[in-house]
Amino acid sequence: MKNLVRTIFSPILKPLEDGDTPYVYKRSHRIILITVSGLFTFLASLSLFLAPSVDYLFPVLVFGGAALCGFVVGTVGEDRAVARLWGSR
Repeated sequence: MKNLVRTIFSPILKPLEDGDTPYVYKRSHRIILITVSGLFTFLASLSLFLAPSVDYLFPVLVFGGAALCGFVVGTVGEDRAVARLWGSR
């Protein structure tokens, strides 16, 4: 199942996992990434609920996209991808 998800989301994961440069990874980075993705999910849901019309759905797309990327990298991404999102090289 993990390989199927990695294949589906390879356009997101591939650029983050490429490279041979050293990186700094801590387990807490992955936990915080998943937690922040949960907060983005909450913001996307709140924006969707409070949107008076279809014209206001841009924040839903932005927060939802950020949440999706964070969840994908945090759950099935390699340590290098998590470190690259954190900006550690």
